[in-house]
Amino acid sequence: MTLFLGIAIYIILWWLTFFAMLPIGAQSLHEADEPAAPGVERGAPRAPRLVLKMLWAAGIAAVLWLFVAWAISVDLFRARG
Repeated sequence: MTLFLGIAIYIILWWLTFFAMLPIGAQSLHEADEPAAPGVERGAPRAPRLVLKMLWAAGIAAVLWLFVAWAISVDLFRARG
């Protein structure tokens, strides 16, 4: 696996895990029965905790990347002729 391919696979895995984690633990102002300030959408997350989700996505993507790198190195997918 080349360096460029390794980085590209990690970025794709990170985005996939990040988007999959976005709804976890999210609670809207409407669900929490909290009043919204003027101009704030009541369906917006109350506390999205994006930094924590980004760090979790980085860790999960790293583990998944290790599996993909191993699978490519042992030619698990029979991609080489």
